[in-house]
Amino acid sequence: MESNINHRDFLQFGLKHYSIEIEKIEGKFFHLKYNYLIEIEGPNLFKLLHEGQVVGPFGGVESLCEFIKQDIQLNYG
Repeated sequence: MESNINHRDFLQFGLKHYSIEIEKIEGKFFHLKYNYLIEIEGPNLFKLLHEGQVVGPFGGVESLCEFIKQDIQLNYG
């Protein structure tokens, strides 16, 4: 359980660093603006969903945040 909290804190830090708005955190789920949802699946493993559809797995916070930031700029810019 302790490691989940650390991964959650690190993900939260990364999202804030990239100025990605978090609407709500529920356990291992991060609800973001524009209908993005991140699920923490394990150590450095995250599943990204957008509008209910799986976008893909990500093996790190940095690559996840960079993808979300670029997708937001392209689609909602």
